[in-house]
Amino acid sequence: MIQIGEKIISRELFENHFKCHLEKCEGNCCVFGDSGAPLEDSEAELMSAEIEKILPFMRAEGKRAIREQGAWVIDKDGDKVTPLVGREECAFVIFDGAIARCTIEQAYDEGAISFRKPISCHLYPIRVSKLKQGIALNYHQWSICEPARILGKKEGVPVFRFLKDPIIRVYGEEFYKELEIVYRELIEKR
Repeated sequence: MIQIGEKIISRELFENHFKCHLEKCEGNCCVFGDSGAPLEDSEAELMSAEIEKILPFMRAEGKRAIREQGAWVIDKDGDKVTPLVGREECAFVIFDGAIARCTIEQAYDEGAISFRKPISCHLYPIRVSKLKQGIALNYHQWSICEPARILGKKEGVPVFRFLKDPIIRVYGEEFYKELEIVYRELIEKR
């Protein structure tokens, strides 16, 4: 583990490789799991405020889930998450052929909303844990992401570099620059 300020960072973010390979995994991280995407309180508020602007991008099953459950729900662990269609995919999933894509991100890309997508989705495969004295950034390995690990290794993309944009979105450019320094000291000097 490496500490930068109040953040504890797993060495795996530097030592492992990752680059999404949608043609192989088909966006299954949005389809499988036992709960919806985790939401920060501010994100749940944004989802509620902007849901009417997102609905036109959604498929019928997702719209029905939103009408029945709301823009977000509380899961079995007491966390705010996106609702699911049945017990399967996130309500905000649309399918482009076999590939699952996010309607929240599509609405953002088309200028309909100001909210890109939940940070838990944008930062994946990093999972953030809140600690008494800060946060921990850990690398989550899920079997459905094996194609991303293979592609990342082939192209030499460490996990943290693949996630440069969301890391900067949440923690700022200076923090990302610190990660680059750590990477050079840990990996490139070997």
